Formats: sequence, C-alpha cells, structure tokens
Amino acid sequence: MAILPVRLYGDPVLRRRAEPVGSVTADVEALIDDMILTMYDQLGIGLAAPQVGIPVRLLVVDEGKGVARVYLNPAIAEQGGTVVAEEGCLSLPGIFADVARSEWVVVEAQDRDGTSRRRRAAGLMARVFQHEIDHLAGVLFIDHLDKVTRDRIKRRIRKEGFPEESAASSAAL
Repeated sequence: MAILPVRLYGDPVLRRRAEPVGSVTADVEALIDDMILTMYDQLGIGLAAPQVGIPVRLLVVDEGKGVARVYLNPAIAEQGGTVVAEEGCLSLPGIFADVARSEWVVVEAQDRDGTSRRRRAAGLMARVFQHEIDHLAGVLFIDHLDKVTRDRIKRRIRKEGFPEESAASSAAL
C-alpha cells in the first residue's frame, strides 16, 4: 500500500468526468487500499479517485470510528432539504467556504465486492457524499459558490498559492 499524492486545484484531472469502474480487478483493489491510506494520511473524511489522478467513479468515505467504506459508480438517487455549512477539500488545502447542499441523500453504488447497495445519509455524511460525487463529474466545491466569492478564492490561490499547513486543523472532504 502507498500514500498517493493528492492533486491540487488547477490540475486538469480534477475537471475531467470520471469513467465507470467496470469490474473490481487487482488494480482497482490496490487503488482502493491506497486511497483509504491516503485519505487518513491527509486527515480527510472522503476521497474521490480523480483527486489522486485516476479518473474513475470510485470514492472512499470514513463513516466514523475508522470505518472506511468504498463506493463504486455512486449516484445520488434521492435527495431533499437544504442546509448551508462550511466545506473544505483536500485538493484545495486551507480553503474553506459555506456551501448549500441537500440535507439528506440516498446513494446507490456497488461495494468493494461489486454488490449493489443503497445508503441513506443525512448531515455531514450527506455533505460528504455530495462533495465526493461532484468530484466524479469534475465539479469542485468552489463551483457552488457565488461568482464574487469564487473569483476572490481563485485570485488568492493564484497570488498566494495554498497555505503551507493544509487542512491539518480541520477535516477536509
């Protein structure tokens, strides 16, 4: 297992639409293990494959108490309500902003064994799913911000880069 480099804002792979995972091969198994290790190393609570440079529809999520779950080809089947909360991202270290998301979601995906699953999530877990599934479509959390706020963040990144200390003090999605 290896810790993979997390791609940062500006890397074109973050804007690509991810391809479906056809089957769970040895390479996919290794990627899953590496992504889980990378997510925990970076103090994240979710990680999508494009964030480590692999444009496939795969994400891993820390569902609490050190339990990481794998979601292959995830899609939001249902959602409802609206809530605004602060988000960060391992691909935009040190950048945080309030984002409106659905309050709850139902996600359909396959697990590591290829078995179809439905997962209902609310609160933080619903936010994590929406954030990570956005990555699979080439969408970043800053794309949900109003134009003025988004442009201010982009200018700051161009001018100052990312803070030395990434999201070590606050978990990032």
